[in-house]
Order: sequence, then structure tokens, then C-alpha cells
Amino acid sequence: MATEFAEPLEVEYAAPAPVADIVALPRRTPGLGVWSGLWPKVAAAGLVVAAWQLVAWSGWRPDYVLPGPVPVIERLLQDLRQPDFLIGVGITLRRALAGYLVAVALGSALGITVARIRILRKAIGSAVLGLQSMPSIAWFPLAILLFQLSEGAILFVVILGAAPAIAGGLLSGIDHVQPLLVRVGRVMGARGLTLYRHVVLPAALPSFVGGLKQGWAFAWRSLMAGEIIGIVSHQPSLGQQLQFARDFADAQQLLALMIVIFLIGITIDSLFGALDRSIRIRWGLAGEA
Repeated sequence: MATEFAEPLEVEYAAPAPVADIVALPRRTPGLGVWSGLWPKVAAAGLVVAAWQLVAWSGWRPDYVLPGPVPVIERLLQDLRQPDFLIGVGITLRRALAGYLVAVALGSALGITVARIRILRKAIGSAVLGLQSMPSIAWFPLAILLFQLSEGAILFVVILGAAPAIAGGLLSGIDHVQPLLVRVGRVMGARGLTLYRHVVLPAALPSFVGGLKQGWAFAWRSLMAGEIIGIVSHQPSLGQQLQFARDFADAQQLLALMIVIFLIGITIDSLFGALDRSIRIRWGLAGEA
């Protein structure tokens, strides 16, 4: 009996459609990305200003004690045209930068040393972390005894306020480095400082940047406290101007100076935040928005 074979089916294969026709992903414009991150801050600032104006209208305190936002902003615009005001901002930023850079150097060296030497970590590891909880202003009497009422006293307080936070951030980052990375580095021949430079420190960088950010916050607060308490060489720093505004009951200038101090603080904090986000994205640690 002859076997009948079915004729083969002819199947037509269509050419694959271009990927761009299948999935069209919307592109996010840079302006829209900036605005999406900016509008919550603008809305929060608007709510604060509105609440401030409502409290001023309520008559809770007289206008010369608690003025509204409009006269304060007008006073701020006037002060920005005064050379002494700008000089004071420069003096304060110079002190902050000098003290912070020294704190970064000392805190980084201390964090690496404590992480590498086990006996040293057992001896002072908890003390380094405990120094973060100590108010920076508590160091100022000692600073005056050591350096008199001088630039050195203010820098001493700033350094002691920031260095423990920086060391703690670096130490925490080193502790959370995956052991597998360290073993791979050692297999590839990295030892001692070379291992820390090429393996441990890059892996600990996200936590280290967090420590730098926290250290800046402590340094800025310590500096403001030091400038308010101690007037050095009659230099018109922001803290000194703030103290003079309180002495003369000039509420408008006092609030204007507080706004400047706040804006400088959040500007530097935003820079650290952008650096932290870029590092986390590069390290694959940023979650989806």
C-alpha cells in the first residue's frame, strides 16, 4: 500500500517590525526632569511663606517683633546691596570651607585607620561614633581656653563638629563592603593600601558621601554657633551680624540673615544630594522612581 504524504504547508514569514514601531518610550526632557524635582520644594516654600504671613496678620506678636515676609524680603534685598553684608557672607563661607576641608582630611584618615587596625577599633571605635551626639557648642568653652577668642577657636569647633560624622560615614561604608569584593581584590594581587584604594574605598563611596553630607551639616551648625557666641576681630560675619540684629531688636534684619543662612545650607546640601544620586546610579543602587 502506497504511503501518501501530505503536502508541506507554505508559511509566510513577515519581516520583524522595527523596535521603534513596537515600543515607543517617551523621552523625558531635561527641563521637565528639573521641574519635577523642583516643584515640591517651591510648593513647600510657598506654604511656609503663607503660614508666616497668616501668623503675622493674626497679631500674635507686634510687627517690630515678628514682621511679615514682605518687609523681610525687602530688607534682604537692601542688605544684598551693602558691601559689609557680602563681606560677612564671604568670611563665613571661608571659615566653613577651611574647617570642613580639615575635617574631611582628619575624618577620612581616622576612619581608614580605625577600620584597618582591629585593636584601635575596639578601643576608640564607639567613642568616634559617640562624638557625633555631643553638641558642638559644648566644645566652645574649651576652644576659648586653648585658642582664646580667635579664628582658631571657631575652626576648632567646626572641625570637632564635622570630623566624627565623616569618620563614622566612612567606617560604616567600609563595614558594608561585600567580602566577595575584598577576596577578589586579594586574588588579583591587591594588598594593604592598594586594596583600600582600588577596592574598599570605591565600594564604600556611597556611605562616605553620606558621611560628608552629614559632616557639612554639623560643620555649618557649629560655625553659626561659634560666630554668634564669639566675635573675632570685629569681622562682619553672618553670625556676628545676627547677634547685632538681636542686640538692636532689628527683627527684619535678623529674619533676613536667617533666610540667607538657611539658603546657603540647603544649597550645599542639594549639591551633596546630587553627588549622592549620581554615585548611587553609577553603582546600581538607585531604585526606580
